[in-house]
Amino acid sequence: MQQNHYPKVGEIVFSEVLNNGLSVYILPKPGFQKTYATFATKYGSIDNHFSVGHENFVEVPDGIAHFLEHKMFEEPEGDVFATFAANGASANAYTSFERTVYLFSATDHIAKNVSTLLNFVQNPYFTDENVHKEKGIIGQEIKMYQDHPDWRAYFGLIENMYHVHPVHIDIAGTLESIAEITKETLYRCYHTFYHPQNMCLFIVGNVEPSEMIEIIRLNQDSKSFAPLGQIQRKFEPEPESVKRKQQVIRLPVAMTKCLFGLKEGQPVTQGDAQLRNEIVTKLLFDLLFSPSSGLYQLLYDEKLITDNFGAEYNSGTHYAFSVMGGDTTDPDLLITKVTDWIEKWKQSGVPAAEFERARRKKMGNFIRMFNSPEAIASEFTKHHFRGTHLFEVVRYYEEMRLEQLEERLHEHFDWGQLTTCIIKSE
Repeated sequence: MQQNHYPKVGEIVFSEVLNNGLSVYILPKPGFQKTYATFATKYGSIDNHFSVGHENFVEVPDGIAHFLEHKMFEEPEGDVFATFAANGASANAYTSFERTVYLFSATDHIAKNVSTLLNFVQNPYFTDENVHKEKGIIGQEIKMYQDHPDWRAYFGLIENMYHVHPVHIDIAGTLESIAEITKETLYRCYHTFYHPQNMCLFIVGNVEPSEMIEIIRLNQDSKSFAPLGQIQRKFEPEPESVKRKQQVIRLPVAMTKCLFGLKEGQPVTQGDAQLRNEIVTKLLFDLLFSPSSGLYQLLYDEKLITDNFGAEYNSGTHYAFSVMGGDTTDPDLLITKVTDWIEKWKQSGVPAAEFERARRKKMGNFIRMFNSPEAIASEFTKHHFRGTHLFEVVRYYEEMRLEQLEERLHEHFDWGQLTTCIIKSE
């Protein structure tokens, strides 16, 4: 078992790649009451076109990664949530664009709960009957989100941006796509993406690393897994332009909701370059859009926004985009005020004192994150699958220069890539 020391954040991570290819990471937190564990696979909603080894590419229905996540909790003996609860653990799971994560948090019986986590995820149970039943459950979930203004605005905006990349498709899929899912397709996706070589186990909390790794080794040595060829994912070429400039959706809302954002025509989505780009962009967004910014105060004072106004930046495999907005009394004026403010910054430059304040704030927030086992686990898994290092983030903040931020300001805010999704009252 390797030890990796990170003095900038005062942490030691123990790691090992098991014989079956599973990557295991343990971050001991002496004195912490809660232990948090995630068992994750590099498999998300955008992975709908793939091959293994020398096989031909296969295309599967949209929403199948999310469908598979739902089905993993069902076992012949019943619901695995009851097993976790009996050992004092709270369990959950989620599917994102690029990963599926199964998790639990507990203060006791950690070894039993880790074994339960490994065992249920590595023991799929799909039948024609339970797959058919799940279609009805997920179908209701899809319909529910169709009436959710925030969700519709968010995915409506991404739909505006992307012509063919699957990031624009709802993570749960559509009623039509989930109707095509079969037991056989689920098993095919499971055996492709749920192989230990494509997975990562991360445990953070008051645990003894040598004892925990031995429990995990014994658990995995008792199971056999067929060799896995190289997984290849296929994405159709995505045009640089946005698909459409605006979309208006009618829903029963009390106030108009406006989200607007920019699609990166040539996104940086590889390794450290992606991480550095993401860190610079998020710092820039903090300067521009946080409640302490001059722009936010201007918009709030003029009653153009409410306190749910926000901004975020997302990047992944062959995609990157920003999202801004919230409830507003005047979408057109809101966008005009934002673009005018940013254009002034392009002309005058980013104030050096504000840059330094925001940089130190971000560094402080990042270091404080290590008090939250949930946040550490979520961020660590994301970085692991992207081939970047969570514990290098502090160094990137330290090395960041004002010139990088100003270059990014001009690069990202290309108004030719702007698109808008507005939710208006019926």
